[in-house]
Amino acid sequence: MQSMIAVLWAFLGVRKQSGLQEDVASLSFVHIIIAGVLGALIFMGILLLIVKAVVSH
Repeated sequence: MQSMIAVLWAFLGVRKQSGLQEDVASLSFVHIIIAGVLGALIFMGILLLIVKAVVSH
């Protein structure tokens, strides 16, 4: 869960340097990669649903 929160902050682009250092020290690189890929897939899915809803009307 902590990895997903770190990735969501990264997507937004608003993260303090101290928060970044805490994440680097406590999170596994593999977990961050998995959370990033999962977050990107969810984001793309939401965008596709929005486009599909707008185009169908």
